[in-house]
Amino acid sequence: MSKNDSIVQGETKLNRAKLWQIVLFTLNNSSTNIYLFAFGFVVYYSTGLVGLTALFVSQIMGYIRIFDGVIDPAIGVLIDKTDTKFGKYRPIMVLGNIITVISFLVLFNIHGLGEGMKIPIFLLALVVHKIGYSLQATVTKAGQAALTSDPKQRPIFNIVDGWVTTLMFTGGQIVVANFLVPKYGGFTPEFFKVFIPGVMVISAVLGILAVIGIAEKDNKQYFGIGEKTTKTSFKDYWAIVKGNRPLQMLTMAAAFVKFNAQMFGDQVVLMILFGIIFGNFGLSGTISLVLILPNLLFTTFAATIAQKRGLRYSYVRYLQGAVVSLALLGGLLFFANPGDLSFSNVTLWTVAFTVVFACAKGFTSTPSGLALTMAADVSDYETSVSGRYVSGMLSTMFSLTDSVASSFAPMSIGWILAAVGFAQAYPTADTPLSPQLRIAGIVMISVLPLVGTLIALTFMKFYPLDKETMESVQIKIAAMKQSGPSDDDSEMPQTIPNTIPAMND
Repeated sequence: MSKNDSIVQGETKLNRAKLWQIVLFTLNNSSTNIYLFAFGFVVYYSTGLVGLTALFVSQIMGYIRIFDGVIDPAIGVLIDKTDTKFGKYRPIMVLGNIITVISFLVLFNIHGLGEGMKIPIFLLALVVHKIGYSLQATVTKAGQAALTSDPKQRPIFNIVDGWVTTLMFTGGQIVVANFLVPKYGGFTPEFFKVFIPGVMVISAVLGILAVIGIAEKDNKQYFGIGEKTTKTSFKDYWAIVKGNRPLQMLTMAAAFVKFNAQMFGDQVVLMILFGIIFGNFGLSGTISLVLILPNLLFTTFAATIAQKRGLRYSYVRYLQGAVVSLALLGGLLFFANPGDLSFSNVTLWTVAFTVVFACAKGFTSTPSGLALTMAADVSDYETSVSGRYVSGMLSTMFSLTDSVASSFAPMSIGWILAAVGFAQAYPTADTPLSPQLRIAGIVMISVLPLVGTLIALTFMKFYPLDKETMESVQIKIAAMKQSGPSDDDSEMPQTIPNTIPAMND
């Protein structure tokens, strides 16, 4: 290990990455996130061009996320067992991106098929997409444990990821709402012929850069305690999951946080909020542009707090902020009407809504990014307890609970809209505002995320990996690298003395 890759902190030698390595590897999350953004338009493609009903599609989109969660543990084991001359992570990243490209080529070209083939091919393409997406996305969490073990470096990932994600999603929303939709007259075949290839190219470029970023660290010496890492058999995985309390608490909290973030980014919800309640879908792109700086500040501030007070502290504080801002957002929307929100003629109401919406979105969505880095803390905790390096499997446990809980986002949207008369087709910008649609919008953008946040806060009460605990974990891992056994579990210490302090929020 070179002097650039490690640092002695007290008596603890930490694995450190170069700044450019962290920046480039962060782009792996961006590479998969752009597909997540594009996936939001599947409902409009499948109902508008393929001819499927809105309620059917919403339920299928939910079930496919559950399928995603079910296969994730197997993908985690695959990553943990992968050992090639190109490393553990890079082959999985490349394979995942290739599979995802193939799935989108099929998924967005089924409108020309015969009626009997549309639904089977639609379902098959969704399944293949989720396999490819999960392969690449899982590495985002798993690879961070090898990239750096320095607690002050890990939040840098969140800063970069937050900036790139904000710019990418904001730019994407502006391009779609303000350019592509007006130019092609809605979600037409011409719209998708331009939109989908652009998504594929951008994702591939970001994926290649991420492969370059992880290349040096995709090496056995950075996995757990290196050559001394305890071997793990398949039967060991259940014992690991059952005994890792930080994993259990964080995965459950992160699942509800992801549900909330999905509701804020769902295109149907945005259509109801801006296209119907405020009467102008183009505002979704405009407000995304207005909120670029606030979103970046939310992300940067969260990471800065995490560097000083620990990731857990920052995560909890943001959830608490989300509770207050979501309640205020629901109150404002109850009195909102078409024409109230205008950035050409700014009023006090516009300022109040923009501030509250920025806070609600920032406090609600930022913890999703923090959880990516906290997964590396959970992996290190497991290494310190058992000597095992199972970052792949542990990371996919996040995806399992995440997928199951977040599957209720499209399902919930479908159920709610069906209840107010939109079981066959989703509302569009031409749909008039009704009291039922207003309540539906408030429930989706305020009430459900508020409930999810309160549940997440409850789980975080029992998550023990604060700043002091993680410092102790890294000290123990450093000691294990110097003297720990490789395959003899009987000699491995099973507890970390004085590292689980009482939780004081």
